[in-house]
Amino acid sequence: MSIEAINEQLLRAIGVGVALLDRKSLNFGFYNDTFEEWFGGESAPKQLAELFPDFDITSMQEALGQSGRFTSEIRFKKKRRNLVIALDFTAADEGGQEILVLVCQNITRIKELESMIDSYSMMVERNTREIKREKEQVEKLLLNIMPRSVYEEYKTFGVVTPQLYDPVSVLMLDFVGFTEMVASQDPSVTVTELNDIYSAFDRIGEQFGCERIKTIGDAYITVAGLPDPTPDHAKSIANTAIRFIRYLERRNQSHPHKWQCRIGLSTGSVVGSVVGIQKYVYDIFGPAVNLASRLQEFSEPMQISVQDDVAKVLKDQFDIKNIGQRSIRGFGEQTVWQLSDNK
Repeated sequence: MSIEAINEQLLRAIGVGVALLDRKSLNFGFYNDTFEEWFGGESAPKQLAELFPDFDITSMQEALGQSGRFTSEIRFKKKRRNLVIALDFTAADEGGQEILVLVCQNITRIKELESMIDSYSMMVERNTREIKREKEQVEKLLLNIMPRSVYEEYKTFGVVTPQLYDPVSVLMLDFVGFTEMVASQDPSVTVTELNDIYSAFDRIGEQFGCERIKTIGDAYITVAGLPDPTPDHAKSIANTAIRFIRYLERRNQSHPHKWQCRIGLSTGSVVGSVVGIQKYVYDIFGPAVNLASRLQEFSEPMQISVQDDVAKVLKDQFDIKNIGQRSIRGFGEQTVWQLSDNK
């Protein structure tokens, strides 16, 4: 680099620290006011190693030998503030003397901004993860109270159009003596056992393509043939009911409290929709729901009462027993059948 080029670089370097060093001894021959303000203090530096004790001189010499240039950074404290200075060494030859041109630039503010950007990026990433996690939790919660197709419609449009499902089969289950048990047992024990039983019912129903609609205290309602039509919905709901009974019988063998249930099965049409605005829930309405509720009232403990139309479909595959005519509120005289697990 010629002296003209050095002078031009010095003129461009106004506002930054500039120094000239002997390449062999690394002694300072010149530095401007800015350089002296940063590093001079009371005694001006004489040698590079004095000024930067931790500086990697070996790496610098290797880089200068290869490309004639070396860049680095240093950090130091000045008047209660931590400064970051970028160092740019350039090898030059003037009149047979090898020199180094050192240009120093204060990049403290840049580093502070970079740190702020990194912190902001980390915060955004963390918030994004939290939002994603909360979204997954909300989705999981909504999928627990409504079918996936209904959830997708609600997520896309913000509303759910009421749908008529015909035909479907409905199972209504109610526990025997639940009111007395709640009054006499520790509430936490009752809730824990209900949670275990309902979780098992959900798994059983899922195996047979049933969609659990809701639980109301000790009442459990599930449907086959909703939201997707199922040709053998009556068979699916019957298998589900039988396995509910089997599960409770096995559970009672190893638990101190003996749970007994009554189940009613019916088939027909229902309307399904999301009800409510702030505290919304997916629910079904219709004759099949009401009839299943009435039928479970005719069941003995651990028995399944079945509507006549369901019995006609199931009679060749299940053990069905006619228990006679019953006057069912809202439906008049109906033939009621009892579904058994004998087959």
